[in-house]
Amino acid sequence: MNLIEKKPIGQLGYQFIDPVHLPAGKDEYYLRDQQRGNARTYRKLKAFEIETLVRNDNYSDDWNNIFVDNEFDPNLVQHCHFYGKIRIGKLEPYYLEFHNLRLPVGLYNSTIASCDFGDNIVIHNVNYLSHYIIGNEVIIANVNEMGVTDHAKFGNGIVKEGESENVRIWLELCNENGGRSVLPFDGMLPGDAWLWTRSRQDTLLMQRFREFTEKAFDKQRGYYGTVGDRTVIKNCKIIKDVAIGTDAYLKGANKLKNLTINSDAHAPSQIGEGCELVNGVVGYGCRVFYGVKAVRFVMASHSQLKYGARLINSYLGNNATISCCEVLNSLIFPAHEQHHNNSFLCAALVMGQSNMAAGATIGSNHNSRGADGEIIAGRGFWPGLCVSLKHNSKFASFTLIAKGNYMHELHVPFPFSLVVNDEHDDTLRIMPGYWFMHNMYALARNAWKYIDRDKRTDKTQLIEYDYLAPDSVEEMFDALELMEYAVGKTFHGHKEKSSRKSLQQKGRELLTEENARVGKTEILAEGLEHSGRKIQLLKVHRAWPIFRELINLYGIRMLLQHGASANIGSFATLQSFAKQARRGVWHNVGGQLIRAEALEDLKQRIRKGKINGWPELHEHYRLLGAQYTQDKLQHAVASLLQLHQLTAKELTPAHLRKFLEQSVHTLGKLTENIYQSREKDYENPFRKMTYENEDEMNTVVGRLEDNGFIQQTIADLKAYKKQVKELIKKWEL
Repeated sequence: MNLIEKKPIGQLGYQFIDPVHLPAGKDEYYLRDQQRGNARTYRKLKAFEIETLVRNDNYSDDWNNIFVDNEFDPNLVQHCHFYGKIRIGKLEPYYLEFHNLRLPVGLYNSTIASCDFGDNIVIHNVNYLSHYIIGNEVIIANVNEMGVTDHAKFGNGIVKEGESENVRIWLELCNENGGRSVLPFDGMLPGDAWLWTRSRQDTLLMQRFREFTEKAFDKQRGYYGTVGDRTVIKNCKIIKDVAIGTDAYLKGANKLKNLTINSDAHAPSQIGEGCELVNGVVGYGCRVFYGVKAVRFVMASHSQLKYGARLINSYLGNNATISCCEVLNSLIFPAHEQHHNNSFLCAALVMGQSNMAAGATIGSNHNSRGADGEIIAGRGFWPGLCVSLKHNSKFASFTLIAKGNYMHELHVPFPFSLVVNDEHDDTLRIMPGYWFMHNMYALARNAWKYIDRDKRTDKTQLIEYDYLAPDSVEEMFDALELMEYAVGKTFHGHKEKSSRKSLQQKGRELLTEENARVGKTEILAEGLEHSGRKIQLLKVHRAWPIFRELINLYGIRMLLQHGASANIGSFATLQSFAKQARRGVWHNVGGQLIRAEALEDLKQRIRKGKINGWPELHEHYRLLGAQYTQDKLQHAVASLLQLHQLTAKELTPAHLRKFLEQSVHTLGKLTENIYQSREKDYENPFRKMTYENEDEMNTVVGRLEDNGFIQQTIADLKAYKKQVKELIKKWEL
């Protein structure tokens, strides 16, 4: 049965903290007073003010417990019941207006227990408001229940004094069985979540992350809820144990419980009609609208949930949008898009710049023996219409998956690839480098779009959006070797005593000297799918040279962009710099690319206690971000040398000039492909048939010649050519 306790009316608004949990010599208001600060003083009510309040149908259990500002107008408080200690700031004869909502300053028709109010606030028709510290010019109207308990944690994964461990909130990220669970906390960055979900065998590292979280928050009971200045809350039902920043806008929410809602004047957050959010953290500048359900979650800054989206046991990265669909047990890096009601994402690590199409089912465990499968998708992941994937699967950066039901586990190490399930021939087909051959416009425009739409006000983590970066370049090097081996095995695998290295060498020779012959031959691969069926690599003869050209472009472009910052002002200084340049493994740490050595050093500092909390770790993110340009340049120069099988000493001015000229040729082809891949949409007769004529089509979709992005790429190519020409002249190459 329901346990309903009956207590004396005189206790209403008092004994917020059980005496058992009060420190010696402290009263129940000590934490409230710490939160409020001593910036202002209040006085007790005067006799005529009490008389006015009573005449206005107000009630207090003890008028001596109501404290007010000197500019308090008692006529602006009507039909209210007060319990406990109340502080009220200035009340002046104004009305506040927000989005055509106009309400007079003051407190009206409300029941209020033990709260502090700033200046010129509006409290209208709040059935129950308890234990909140409310800022200046706040509007709260038509709220059923808004209160805070003494054990409020505001969405953070901690327990208060006297609580059992089983009330602690965990986020079960990346895996449904809870094996990668992390504690949510206000200020959690994508990199924090990624680090905590990895290296689970490292018990010391896991313990340190838990300690970071525990010490970031006070375990004492009795913290009040807060509502920052200029926040507007209207037509909401239940708000319980919620801390709210400044300039937030909450309208029509059904239930908000155990949350921190970060918001400020530069990045205001909004929560709209029909939403229910429980046990989570909402970042700065977030938007949550229209029937959203979120439980055990973290939303990083400037992310959005809309139109009935369900986000459960998940972390949503910055500048990401989820609409309509269902996402569970997932860790999502920045710049993710998922807009369709029938898409489903579960038990996945999605490394950002991703897009989920309608009907995509990523991570269903119904075809597995247990809830312990995972999917890892590199940045740029794009599963197409009605794609169904099976755990466990792993995909390289910028993988596009064509419509189909993929019944077997996949490992696709080829970046920029198209994956096709040919059910008719029972064959898995993979086309490495698909984007560069067939849809360069989308690839390039997306990279530009993500930078343009990065609205973060706090850029602690330096997010990499360029499709040519250390992570994708390392994947291209691996893909080159895999393609060489596949070609070598196709042509020479029947020979006895053929080692993998010798087959790879044979494949490289064929791709270099007999490329056309390779193009006419069916190239088969192995180990990419957990099945016995045929796996075919498509257009290897085109992808292999494209990857080599792109690595060359990456090396030269980084040299041109960042060489000056590394004091590379001549060919001699380049040679000296190149002697120290090294390639190596890079990790995508929440969208920030970090060298494996630097990441291991970071972990070691955490293990040894040299990094003692999340703020210190975040400062190291900043330091690594500041170093990223130099690290990336070193990687680019090392990649250039390895691609051409040269040492720094063997590099000559003639070599460099050739690489420079080749990079111009490559960028020119990419720019041309950008134009052509978009031009196809204008020339396709099936695209044209919905318009009466070309003029109507141009009116609806815009003229190709007026496409701002295309014009920008043409201008960038022109500037790049000029830059290369000037360097050749300056360095006398």
